[in-house]
Amino acid sequence: MTDRAHSIESMQQLAAVWRVVVLDRDPGADVRDLPGVAVRWADSEFVFWNCVTLTDVGPDAELLGRRLGVAADVMRSKQRAGFLWLFEGLLDDDARAALDAAAGRAGLRHAFPGTGMAADLLPVPDPVHPDLTFARVRTNEDLRAYADLNSRAYGFPLEAGRDGLLGSSLWTNEVHAYLGLRDGVPVTCASAVEAEGRLFVALVATDPRWQRRGYGEAVTRKALHEGGRATGLTRATLHATVAGAPVYPRIGFEPNSPIRFYGLDG
Repeated sequence: MTDRAHSIESMQQLAAVWRVVVLDRDPGADVRDLPGVAVRWADSEFVFWNCVTLTDVGPDAELLGRRLGVAADVMRSKQRAGFLWLFEGLLDDDARAALDAAAGRAGLRHAFPGTGMAADLLPVPDPVHPDLTFARVRTNEDLRAYADLNSRAYGFPLEAGRDGLLGSSLWTNEVHAYLGLRDGVPVTCASAVEAEGRLFVALVATDPRWQRRGYGEAVTRKALHEGGRATGLTRATLHATVAGAPVYPRIGFEPNSPIRFYGLDG
């Protein structure tokens, strides 16, 4: 794949997976495909479920500015905060050079960076970690533990993660979501979601008290192992934060498209 093709894949995976998870959270959620802008917005306290992304391939600077304005207007119309996910590899050089100024004019501020990654790596061997046992998320109690791990890892209130996941039959039945337990206590988690012939790795988190012990890598391998075994798929994708980015190449993922996350300015 070319760099541009990787960026298109990464953007399309976001749009496909977030359509499913947002509608699972709220069947009446704002899920629209506007010209050049995909809206996937649950208006949830869990900010990651409130998302817009740009979908044009190779827009010039003028078109980029218009799309950023539409995205910002969508975000302003919502009750709760969310992010614009922008895949830099979709932009031509002139649009990339104009991005910071165009985002500022639209009233957007850069919040944090990320990285799209992908690999043809499945099947993954069933992992073994000396500290951990693994359990699939099957009950609302499991979901609460999964949500709380994400809230702690990403610095959200516990209520935010719970608003994003509790009561979901998608996450307890269709998503390959796993907890890693140390002495019976959930300390890490990861999921693999089937979308458009791929497994998308989502919501990987480790309790801050237990980070840097290989727990996130182990539970991600478990989600991929079980997801690959169930689906027969061989390709996987993900969007990594700065903290998570060093983990995934050890599994076999290769970075491709830089991602910029934008929030509203003020």
